[in-house]
Amino acid sequence: MIRLFDKILNRIFYRAQIYYQESIYNSYRRKFNLSDSFRFNGKDILMYGDGEIFAGSNSYVGDYSTWQSSKGYKIEIGEGCMISYNVRCFTRTNVADYDFSFRPKPPKMGNVKIGNYVWIGANVFINPGIIIGDNAIKGANSVLTKYVEDFAIVGGVPAKFIRY
Repeated sequence: MIRLFDKILNRIFYRAQIYYQESIYNSYRRKFNLSDSFRFNGKDILMYGDGEIFAGSNSYVGDYSTWQSSKGYKIEIGEGCMISYNVRCFTRTNVADYDFSFRPKPPKMGNVKIGNYVWIGANVFINPGIIIGDNAIKGANSVLTKYVEDFAIVGGVPAKFIRY
């Protein structure tokens, strides 16, 4: 009897989690310009900021990813993009090679544009001001610090060109 009760509670809890995530993702759809066919592939995906986020059709983003767009800046995700889990994309961050003991710290800011049919591996960090060309591949655990050409495969920290 207790096992049956546990099963019922687990099922109720699971459905409540799904409903909660869906309500959050629906609020993102209302706030940002996301295609109807854009998919949230997992849980705990965060989109926030006073800027703009555009997402093309048939694209998706995976679990635990974070997308931050500051006021006056935007993130554009093209069509057919495959974005894995734990990907971080920001339009504003700190300058990495700055002495943090000085105040105020200058921010690094810029729009982010991800082309069409781009594949971004797990645990990738996308810096502000980055443009990723069409059909490009970003290897897992990479840090993107500069422009990525069309059809290029990049990877590493910082991401370097591997091949076309």
